[in-house]
Amino acid sequence: MSLYWRIFGLNAVVLGTATALLLWAPVTVSVPVLLTEAIILVVGLGVMLVANAALLRIGLAPLDRVTRLMTTVDLLRPGQRLPVRGGGEVAELVSTFNAMLERLEKERAVSSARALLAQEAERRRIAQELHDEVGQSMTAILLALKRASDEASGLLRGELQQAQEITRESLDEVRRLVRRLRPGVLDDLGLVSAVTSLATEFATHTGLRVVRRFDADLPPLDHEAELVIYRVAQEGLTNAARHAEARCVEVSLRRGDGSVVLEVSDDGRGIGAAREGAGIRGMRERALLIGAALDISPATSAGTRIRLTVPALRKQP
Repeated sequence: MSLYWRIFGLNAVVLGTATALLLWAPVTVSVPVLLTEAIILVVGLGVMLVANAALLRIGLAPLDRVTRLMTTVDLLRPGQRLPVRGGGEVAELVSTFNAMLERLEKERAVSSARALLAQEAERRRIAQELHDEVGQSMTAILLALKRASDEASGLLRGELQQAQEITRESLDEVRRLVRRLRPGVLDDLGLVSAVTSLATEFATHTGLRVVRRFDADLPPLDHEAELVIYRVAQEGLTNAARHAEARCVEVSLRRGDGSVVLEVSDDGRGIGAAREGAGIRGMRERALLIGAALDISPATSAGTRIRLTVPALRKQP
């Protein structure tokens, strides 16, 4: 039954019931209208309106469900669908909406994959330029300052040595940026070593206590999955330092049921009802890229826990 005939039928039932009551009920209307008759008419009108409203709410309930889902749907949390019940225009609308969601999720996944791959390529390019151009130029400046300070004397030597220290610190900062942009240790030594190096560097530069818990026999992962785990761990540590006001952060890599589970938890103030920023949405996009599950929730005692569950590589038969 179409939506038009459904609403028409509901109103016909209400009006027909009211007409039948007027025809067969022992009720008369005087002229002028008596108070008791007016009360009976008003009560009858109220009952008729309430019945009509209830029946219309039942008939339009699927549209309410579609409206609520439209206002809450998030393409970074795929799988949200409405059940299709019965037939007619409402069921067709729900089916069309579900198909639209599926199409948008696929398109979002493809576009996110392209954007993230382009982002990683741009990071590699910038890291390479920093290493080859800026890093080598600063190294040459450092050597020139050293030669000049060796030949100078007195106050000039002290100033040159001070400039030498500033240049050395700047060179270390450039190298640190290169490692953040392009984790070469991930390619050379693997995931555990890369996350260990990341946590150590994070603790050194922020002063926070970092606890590491890594299983020794992690399932194999492809390079893309390892890079996503590294980036999520990097973003989780950065959030803990910038926003959580934490004193301690725990980073763990565990073996799951056919998966690798990354957890980054802190003892900070917690995420609460704060709106997700670009960092968290970026983590969700990376998780979707490799079919992983990302869960961000309050930690057991206090703070925030980020859990990323990454499917392991399947063994070839």
